[in-house]
Amino acid sequence: MFMTMIADTGAGAETGTRPRIRAAARSLIAERGFEAVSMRDIARRVGVRPSAIYNHFESKQALLADLMVAHMERTLAALDRALPCDAAPRARLAAFARFHVGYHLDEPEDVFVAYMELRSLDAANRAVLGRMRDRYERVLCRILQEGIAADAFAPADPRIEARALIAMMTGVTVWFQEDGRIDRAEVVEHYVKIVLRSVGAAAPGEET
Repeated sequence: MFMTMIADTGAGAETGTRPRIRAAARSLIAERGFEAVSMRDIARRVGVRPSAIYNHFESKQALLADLMVAHMERTLAALDRALPCDAAPRARLAAFARFHVGYHLDEPEDVFVAYMELRSLDAANRAVLGRMRDRYERVLCRILQEGIAADAFAPADPRIEARALIAMMTGVTVWFQEDGRIDRAEVVEHYVKIVLRSVGAAAPGEET
């Protein structure tokens, strides 16, 4: 099962054939879509025989699930490191927005695969990814609940607000270009302001 196949996703383990298969599959799926990519295509990109891939992944489905689970594991771990533990809700919300936008800009292929190919997972793997995505969403939900309880944010349905904010922030990967008129750091801070304004927590002078 794919859950046993992600133990070597740490930075120190990213050598050898298995990570090269992952990298090739990620890139090809981002370019063409899951259904248009074959194991033979992946093997050709890596420079191995197709049969060699099956020494590491039992199927194309297992490989896709491995990519998506590994991405979510890295994302959850990075979010945990990025959020200040004892800060006020406004500061935590700003940190969440700053993390989400910046991290997603840093991982465009992983983000594309994670969001666009959820439909390609079978039911069991989709359920696993669903639980991981729920964990991520609940972090933002708690921040919003705490802010509403403290009268720091405008009253709202935290679950709906969290989903709307995540969808809005993730959309940056669709349009952002490194050679555009504003750089990455500016884009991140623009999104932080938009998120704060959306919950009524803008700083003075940022309300409009």
